[in-house]
Amino acid sequence: MDRKHFGYLLAICALLISTPSRAQEALVTYKSLTPEIALDLARAALADCQKRGFQVAVAIVDRFGGPQVMLRDRYAGPHTPATASGKAWTAASFRNSTSSLFAVSQPGMMQAGIRTLPSVVIIGGGLVVESGGSLVGAIGVSGAPGGDADEACAKGGIEATQPKLDF
Repeated sequence: MDRKHFGYLLAICALLISTPSRAQEALVTYKSLTPEIALDLARAALADCQKRGFQVAVAIVDRFGGPQVMLRDRYAGPHTPATASGKAWTAASFRNSTSSLFAVSQPGMMQAGIRTLPSVVIIGGGLVVESGGSLVGAIGVSGAPGGDADEACAKGGIEATQPKLDF
């Protein structure tokens, strides 16, 4: 085999070897909440609020903000499911707690405009849910007397479910 053909053969081999790695780089792998864990998380947050004497709604969304679970206590206000869903979606979308977003989006601040975006709910009570350092979803709670109490219930739900999240 002469050098010219050997060079072509090497070029073809290099192309064939590199093709699978390019295909792998085009795909993304991520963690996601199972429906069972999402339901456990919602139940744990609802139970935490009930222990505190609050009637609330709890929403769980996936890492992209898609709804997974909605639970509403029987005496929670009619606005609470939509508000809880909005808080969860906002936390997932911005990958931050709604209380943190509240602090950085006050009128006159650089990020004040996020308050006017469609579907954004910037009231305390929306938290991201992580597993092994990866965002897997978000939780929103609405109906307790104030966003800080909503957030406390959401944290209680996450803490109760954390062993399952760290799969």
